[in-house]
Amino acid sequence: MARDTPPQSEDSSADGGRGSTPDTVKQQRAVRRAEKVATLKREQTKAKRNRKIGIAAAWSAAGIVVLVIVLVVTTTGAPKNAAAPTSVDGVQTFPNQASQHVTGTVKYNPLPPVGGDHSVTLLNCGVYSEKVPNENAVHSLEHGAVWVTYDASTVTGDQLAALRTVIPSTYAILSPFSGLTSSIVASAWGTQLDISDPADPRLAAFIAKYRGAATAPEPGAPCTGGLNGPGKVS
Repeated sequence: MARDTPPQSEDSSADGGRGSTPDTVKQQRAVRRAEKVATLKREQTKAKRNRKIGIAAAWSAAGIVVLVIVLVVTTTGAPKNAAAPTSVDGVQTFPNQASQHVTGTVKYNPLPPVGGDHSVTLLNCGVYSEKVPNENAVHSLEHGAVWVTYDASTVTGDQLAALRTVIPSTYAILSPFSGLTSSIVASAWGTQLDISDPADPRLAAFIAKYRGAATAPEPGAPCTGGLNGPGKVS
């Protein structure tokens, strides 16, 4: 007698007994695609955020650089005379000075010069032991320097040493000058002061008032990068 053959399940006949239908496979693939898309979106969002952070950091760094440049420019230019006196006794003024660049020598009045046409090349500010060219020194006056001249026959030894200590390290010139009407003459653009003693407090007051002052045509323009006159000490 023939035995009854047991019926086969629908699942076994559809996939060979593995237990996964085509719909299940599609769902799994869809899940994997969704995971990949989500991962890609997260990476794109992270990259976008990092770019924004990088741009912000770059702008911050650029701002710091600009600030540093501004600080350098404003602190290394002509000195600020916050404590400058309002007036200095004995100062003479010579208004309406010309300020053209010329070649050759210039006839100045008064002497030492307090302005006028001058060389295109400035005299590097500093201390000199020999007479310096007027035309170059006047260019330095145009930039806000103070020029202190002295009679080398009367200002010597300790007096000369004391005078040198009064001269600032920037925007100031010290040099001998022949034919002075007093032992020491301090000049700035359009102004001048005669004194006889380097300890006279008016000398320091004159330097404080007129060094880098707005009375010069180009205050704060360089006082270096030009000509070193003869006998430059410092």
